[in-house]
Amino acid sequence: MFREKRERLKGLSFNRMVPNILTVLALCAGLTAIRFGFQERWEAAIFALFVAAIFDGLDGRIARLMGATSEFGAMLDSLSDFLSFGVAPTILLYFWTMQQWGVVGWAFVLLYGVCCALRLARFNTQDGDEGAPSWSYNFFVGVPSPAAAALVLLPMMLSFVFGDDLLGHPIASAAVLFSVSILMISRVPTYSFKNFRVPNRYVLPTFLFVGLVAAFVASEYWATLSALTVLYLASIPLSMRSHAVLKRETARLQAQDEDNGDNAGEEKPR
Repeated sequence: MFREKRERLKGLSFNRMVPNILTVLALCAGLTAIRFGFQERWEAAIFALFVAAIFDGLDGRIARLMGATSEFGAMLDSLSDFLSFGVAPTILLYFWTMQQWGVVGWAFVLLYGVCCALRLARFNTQDGDEGAPSWSYNFFVGVPSPAAAALVLLPMMLSFVFGDDLLGHPIASAAVLFSVSILMISRVPTYSFKNFRVPNRYVLPTFLFVGLVAAFVASEYWATLSALTVLYLASIPLSMRSHAVLKRETARLQAQDEDNGDNAGEEKPR
């Protein structure tokens, strides 16, 4: 009995709570973005979503580094992702421009929200597939929800740079909402950047590139974030090509192994 009491008082290490704390902070940032949307503070709302994306990118990596992954953390992360990158962007777009189309505009934002939920549900059920090749860890199936949120908000970010005469029209947002919704639930492979390694000869250029991006962010915030979002969109064809090459190579090696096995089985000792 004394042992049970001592184990109960032992508690949980704070270090193991850090990933879930970051997830909760991402959730709070997503809720704050919704609040800014109701106040029509569009720039602050999108900034809050980028903060949520930063926390969302950190929590899983820190959990894996610290060995603090858990089923509770995975479920909390999915709920935070759905609110921050599924619900919040739709609310912002609806009040920014889609409400001009009434029920039709609401249907487009609903489509995005439903596709985001389906994409997260598929990710949770496919995560940790033991039958998948090792290189598949470098790819997502479909566009992940944080990237999808940045893509659907791209017209709004560009309107901060060029004005909203054309970009603020519901047609622009509707086209982007429909396209990104399909990309989320598609089988299109996209880079996950989970196991991204920088070759030694590119370490210093990488630091210089990060410093250059930071300088552009400080001077031209929305133009830089828009450019980074466009670069991610341009990376999708590259990820499709890389995935196809790796898939063909894996199939070739498997076929070669099967042929070698059949040939070994046909040889009989004399």
